Formats: sequence, C-alpha cells, structure tokens
Amino acid sequence: MAKLDLTPLSQIDGFVGAALVDSDSGMALAKLGGGGVDLDLAASGNAEVVKAKRRVAGSLKLNDGIEDILITLGKQYHLLRPLERNEKLFLYVVLDRVKSNLALSRHELKSFEQSLDFN
Repeated sequence: MAKLDLTPLSQIDGFVGAALVDSDSGMALAKLGGGGVDLDLAASGNAEVVKAKRRVAGSLKLNDGIEDILITLGKQYHLLRPLERNEKLFLYVVLDRVKSNLALSRHELKSFEQSLDFN
C-alpha cells in the first residue's frame, strides 16, 4: 500500500490528530498530529473497540456495516470510521469538542475516505 497522506484531515475544524489504523493488528499505518494523544496507543485500543462492535453487531444479526463510532469525552470527540473499500482499516480522528462541528466533521471524514487512493 502506498503511503497515505492524512494532511487534508488537519483542515477539519478542531483537528487534534488522526491515524489510519489496521483493525487486525491495531497498528497505526499513518499518523498526523496528536496534541498530547498517543496515537499508537489509541490506535491499538480503538482497534479493540471496532472489533468488539463488529462482534456485537454480528451477534445481533444486524446485517449492516458500521459507518462510524463516536466516543464523546468532556473536551474531545474521537471518531472511528471503518473504510468502505477496506474493512480491515479505519480512520481515527481526534477533535477538540469546543472548536469542532460534529456533523460537518463526519461529512468531511467521509469525503476524505472517498478521496483515498490505495494504488
């Protein structure tokens, strides 16, 4: 896989950091920013969150994919977005809750995903 440039994500209002994560290994394949968030540790932990949600969705026979997972903290939003074209990967974005617009951020993250070139 070619090195992926996460720089466009830094244009999202309230951007703190981002990573492209392999959900099987929990390894961050690309990282940008972080602002005090250990993106490697977060990637590993959030891979477990994605796997757990997939297991529960399967057990519930929801027959639907995860569009995104939102973790709301007092000062931050953490967005996890499994890629439509490669379900083993997900984007992880940390946003400053005060400076971000959650609906717009989700839209921008989806647009970024569609712009990714895996060739």
